[in-house]
Amino acid sequence: MMQGYKNVERVKPSGLELVDKLVGVQRVTKVTKGGRAFGFSAIVVVGDGNGVVGHGLGKSKDVASAIAKAIEDAKKNLVRIPILEGTLPHEQKGKFGGAKVFIKPASPGTGVIAGGAVRAVLESVGVHDVLSKSQGSSNPHNAVKATFNALLQLRSAAAIAKQRGVSLEKVFNG
Repeated sequence: MMQGYKNVERVKPSGLELVDKLVGVQRVTKVTKGGRAFGFSAIVVVGDGNGVVGHGLGKSKDVASAIAKAIEDAKKNLVRIPILEGTLPHEQKGKFGGAKVFIKPASPGTGVIAGGAVRAVLESVGVHDVLSKSQGSSNPHNAVKATFNALLQLRSAAAIAKQRGVSLEKVFNG
């Protein structure tokens, strides 16, 4: 998932106080000649509320171990997202499968205007003021991945200045 993005900074989970949020649990059924075999899949988002976030999927025969597996998977996929004064540096669109997500920075005091899976990701990142719109599929797996797609494309002004080899003032004033 993290391949193909230029500015992705991977983070190790050691030393971080990570909080996990359960996005969704699905019961899946496999029909065999002996009857139906039930299993569960869980999608979880973990974050430290300060720009570090990851998501994971866990599958098992019971819910508790599916969630535990999802948390372990999420801790392996931690990335750092640029946050600017409790909001995002700029607006961004993300797409994965049939899910499309649009996230936009908001003024202080707005809160997190997002639903379901997108809200879980944005709260785990530590964004306090943001507007978002989810279009297309509402599948939580694809919505989480579309949100990550948008977040991984975000760049701070300092990163753009460094990449271009110019001063921060020149980025804004041209």
